[in-house]
Amino acid sequence: MYKRKLVLASLLLTATLCSFKLLQKKNIDIVFIGDSITHGAKLKDYTTQAPPVFATAYLQNAFGFGNIQFSNQGVSGYTTIDFLPSNKTYKKVIAAADMMYDDKSAILVFSIMLGTNDSAISGPNGAPVSPAEYHTNLKAISDSLLKRYPDCKIIINHPIWYSTNCANGHSTYMQEGLTRLQTYFAEIESLVKDYKSSHPKHVFLGDKKGFAYFEKNHMTDLTDEKGPNGTFYLHPNEKGAKALGELWGKAIEKNLK
Repeated sequence: MYKRKLVLASLLLTATLCSFKLLQKKNIDIVFIGDSITHGAKLKDYTTQAPPVFATAYLQNAFGFGNIQFSNQGVSGYTTIDFLPSNKTYKKVIAAADMMYDDKSAILVFSIMLGTNDSAISGPNGAPVSPAEYHTNLKAISDSLLKRYPDCKIIINHPIWYSTNCANGHSTYMQEGLTRLQTYFAEIESLVKDYKSSHPKHVFLGDKKGFAYFEKNHMTDLTDEKGPNGTFYLHPNEKGAKALGELWGKAIEKNLK
């Protein structure tokens, strides 16, 4: 009888400790890396309506997370080339991460969505970027981040859909660009797979649903923009920014848990 009580007490203690561990909330510092879609172009107020704002709001309401800080490092018109470690934009990403990284108890997360401008026929820096170069650039960015922040988590999201008549005064995308954009998906997945061996539990596949979501809902969730080929759809409106932000938030939640 005594032994049974001892075993029961031990099991109850283990269960209590496990429950306490589960209830400990994780603080998160997130740096969002991207282009105009991440930045919140075409929104009335990107500081309150951009996808990173909604991603953070989603996580604040999710179970198991504590204090969340974020920095929106999306820059309109930028490609993976602009974020390479040798460029000034990357240094701004580092400065943003360093500012938050003082809190070593927090998990440092880099949420990346790049590829829209890489896929363009002309206009953005280096476009069109081939699938192989896209892979190489993402790897260079990720390798540098992992070297500087060995405990960080990197989540790479698929870029989202845009209309096949997409062109403005600066850049041309069209069907050729959209087709190229979709070849990047396999490059992201291949890169994440490679990191599973070299850096286990540090680089993750993020959201994959955004492309299909905006293809289906572009009339309600993307901004009407005028171009040489008529009305085109590229940037999320506030409804779309919320939807995209929540998809990013769910990807972060899934991979951190």
